Amino acid sequence: MRSDRTDASRNTIAAGSGILLIPDDAMVIVPVRNVLLFPGMILPLTISREQSKLAAQQAVKTERPVGVLLQRDAEIEVPGPDDLCLVGTVANILRYVTLPDNTHVIVCQGLQRFRIVEYLPGYPFPVARIGRIDEPETTDSQIEARMIQLREHALEVLQFMPQVSQELVGAVKSITQAGALADLVASVTELKITDRQRVLESIDLQRRLDIVLDCLLARLEVLRLSRELDERTKANIDQRQREFLLREQLKSIQKELGEGDTGNSVEIEALRKNIAEAQMPEEVANQANKELQRLARMSDASAEYSMVRAYLDWLVELPWRAPEPDRIEIAEARQILDADHFGLDQVKKRIIEFLAVRKLNPGGHGPILCFVGPPGVGKTSLGQSIARALGRKFVRASLGGVHDEAEIRGHRRTYIGALPGNIIQAIRKAGSRGCVMMLDEIDKLGAGIQGDPSAALLEVLDPEQNNTFRDNYLALPFDLSRMLFITTANVLDNIPGPLRDRMEIIQLPGYTQEEKREIAQRYLVGRQIAQNGLKEGQIEFSEQALVAIIRNYTREAGVRSLEREIGAVCRRAAVNIAEGRMSSMQVDEDDLAGILGPIKYDNEVALRTGLAGVATGLAWTPVGGDILFIEASRTAGDGKLILTGQLGEVMKESAQAALTLVKTRATDLGIDAGSLERSNVHVHVPAGAIPKDGPSAGVAMFIALASLFVNHPVRNDSAMTGEISLRGLVLPVGGIKDKVLAAMRAGIQRVLLPARNRRDLEEVPPEAKERIEFIFLDNVDDAIRHAMRQ
Repeated sequence: MRSDRTDASRNTIAAGSGILLIPDDAMVIVPVRNVLLFPGMILPLTISREQSKLAAQQAVKTERPVGVLLQRDAEIEVPGPDDLCLVGTVANILRYVTLPDNTHVIVCQGLQRFRIVEYLPGYPFPVARIGRIDEPETTDSQIEARMIQLREHALEVLQFMPQVSQELVGAVKSITQAGALADLVASVTELKITDRQRVLESIDLQRRLDIVLDCLLARLEVLRLSRELDERTKANIDQRQREFLLREQLKSIQKELGEGDTGNSVEIEALRKNIAEAQMPEEVANQANKELQRLARMSDASAEYSMVRAYLDWLVELPWRAPEPDRIEIAEARQILDADHFGLDQVKKRIIEFLAVRKLNPGGHGPILCFVGPPGVGKTSLGQSIARALGRKFVRASLGGVHDEAEIRGHRRTYIGALPGNIIQAIRKAGSRGCVMMLDEIDKLGAGIQGDPSAALLEVLDPEQNNTFRDNYLALPFDLSRMLFITTANVLDNIPGPLRDRMEIIQLPGYTQEEKREIAQRYLVGRQIAQNGLKEGQIEFSEQALVAIIRNYTREAGVRSLEREIGAVCRRAAVNIAEGRMSSMQVDEDDLAGILGPIKYDNEVALRTGLAGVATGLAWTPVGGDILFIEASRTAGDGKLILTGQLGEVMKESAQAALTLVKTRATDLGIDAGSLERSNVHVHVPAGAIPKDGPSAGVAMFIALASLFVNHPVRNDSAMTGEISLRGLVLPVGGIKDKVLAAMRAGIQRVLLPARNRRDLEEVPPEAKERIEFIFLDNVDDAIRHAMRQ
């Protein structure tokens, strides 16, 4: 089928940019002659026709795959749709090489079978809508039996073939998927091109295996007869004739395979020069020269050629030479940290100490710093500032969602499409093995059937071991001891103990309202003005406007939401200025409702704590502290306790302990014990869609229940945290700093804390200490005395 749509718009775009627009469901088609690419294979293709060159260049520019399609008659120079087969292979172009003799070569990796749906006119090369064909996964006894036969015959054929690598033999032995085995055998055993196309067009696994088996048996019989004839002939030729014949055969073979080609020789010599200049260690240099000798004996049309060439490229491009000494000026480093970050005084102090030790002892093994804190508090940018202070390059490797050990250690070269791990890739990108590498989101690592990546990081982050780190792809030692590793995390609990033990934890607290205002004025406003195309003076934020955005439109520990809201205001100004309605814009507090909409965060404390049975608790979350409301109600019943709000097991136990404690103190509280037995108690924690757990809400639950039964409201300016025991003691909890900052953001004036958490106030910012009254509790009697309204 052919599309009737015009191509005027495409040609216009092509003339202006050199790139044609191709629909998402269509693909560039590259016709090939006498060669076939199967899914999962890597194959270099020589292209000489102008149509094919334009098609390949279009795919490279747009970073889209191509469809490799066999033409039925190899003699046709410009094939049309009817001259091409209907089934081909979707492929990624890994490399596009122009040799000195102006020969164009593309190295393609087959991905998936496809079928032509219709060709699209109006392009200088074939373009068609395609339908991708998924590989069937069904397996039964019939298929397994054919796989066994195919593997045995394929290994026998490979014995007849010269210079067969052990990796290829191992691949044939190890493949467990029937379709992949049939494709691999068909691609490496020199079957006729028509037979290969039949295999490619066979979607049914049993039929595909039968085709390959039939062709392979015929090929095997020919090879056996050829070997017998060759042995008889050699027995009848004397030594001189035999040598002459072998030399002539060798010349013919080299000429046919292109091993004597000038471009190939130039490429080999260039690699040999690069190896000599890379300053590799002796073991690495020996391995590189050994692989180079193998490459020189191969044809560039060989499937293994691209694998060996890619391996050598990695070896010569990695920075093996020793890095330059650090240039550390403590005063300059302090200026850089102060210029890049506001606040974080304790963190900056520790970084300066770290840099000072590096300056006095450059060869020492310093600690691995781990920045832990809520999102948006500046963990990644602190790593960039350290790199600037050291005069080193900075690279970042994200570990979030990584669940395969090969992402750290790399894949072995026997696998198709193998690559080194993220560590070696980042070092190659930096161009120095003395760079600052940030391993971001180390607490988001996962473990699966592919291994545990956190276990692979144990060697990377150990200065005593990482001087001989071995990546599976390189299979050679690489020295990581001069690297400076910095990690980041939101939560410490998710980091395995042995890995956490290798790092020094530096906690980054959330920002206070005053700190957020300073950060907005110093950094965020200017950055958003530049990102939204505005110029200095075209928009100005009043101090009251920034405070209102912080107070009414954001509630977070970091400043990411604050920057998004400032960006929304800047976009409104950009629209007004672009339409010519104004030349500049002054943003005040009264203007925010018309730009950002109604206030997002009200003072929920005043709204929710006006009734008896409601208490305000403080909670810790991976993104900072937050306030937590405990609501209690009772109905006639038989003394049951009902808990709702997605509470975890520990939090449920805290509620049960709080109710028991209320019952044991019923006389002291003036509660009728009989009413407790005749009432069902329902404890609910709002935001029911969010799971909650932990013992720190024990005090708040006890106060909510006590307030319910004595019918006395809890003070709405107070919040509390602490674990309770059945003896009525208030036990210490964690996350005090984040909880206090959350209370200050919510407008809380009084915070009730366990007495044994008094020492944690040293980490609380001075602004919070000035605005909040702290009351310390030894037991629940203290909590009742201070929490109930007077």
